[in-house]
Amino acid sequence: MIPIKTPEEIKVMAEGGKILARIMKELEKKIRPGAITQELNRLAESLILSHGGRPSFKSYEGFPATLCVSVNNVIVHGLPSAKPLAEGNIVSLDIGVFYKGFHADMARTFPVGRISPLAKKLIKVTRQAFEMALKEIKPGQHFGDIEWATQNYVESQGFNVVRQLCGHGIGHQLHEDPQILNYGKRGTGPELVEGMVFCIEPMVTVGHWKLKLSPDGFGYEAVDGSLTCHFEDMVAVTKNGHQILTEF
Repeated sequence: MIPIKTPEEIKVMAEGGKILARIMKELEKKIRPGAITQELNRLAESLILSHGGRPSFKSYEGFPATLCVSVNNVIVHGLPSAKPLAEGNIVSLDIGVFYKGFHADMARTFPVGRISPLAKKLIKVTRQAFEMALKEIKPGQHFGDIEWATQNYVESQGFNVVRQLCGHGIGHQLHEDPQILNYGKRGTGPELVEGMVFCIEPMVTVGHWKLKLSPDGFGYEAVDGSLTCHFEDMVAVTKNGHQILTEF
């Protein structure tokens, strides 16, 4: 069953989302060649605590960090490390906060210095796939409409969508119903209703869509080693459309 949030609960979740957005902006300022992602992780945790929240990801299913840091062919759940970021990398930062009884979750992929035209296109297409999905979010639409819009746009640009991972509902629990795939058919799945809150997160690969577990035991990476990209925002269904709760 998909939980429905009250307007008061959505207001609290938006507070947590704004905290995340501010933290993400601070982390973005630190991304440059030579940056150490373990230091980004420490900064993220410090900022979450300073805002009265606690990290959603730390200790979740054994994950040891506050921040997921995924570089190049790693698409999600990568561990922060002591290895410096290099010129030309792209890096995905995924972060969650538990604030006043509710979780908030968001992710962005950033360039590290100057990146290739292919990497620039990948980031642009992944962001635009989210925008295409967003257009489908209003009462009366179906989750399949969101999934179709994501897949249709990404594949029209020559890339592929990940099929082993998905977006999700969110609230008192970090992962709630429904699961929201990055591929699907129009008119399928549950109908969208005012008060639903979920995370839309296009995950896009340059090459094959299949993933494998990274050597660190937490990250997932493209099976063929190709570049990957991740974008995520938390969205509420409103009476007449939608509201992004993790405004960047």
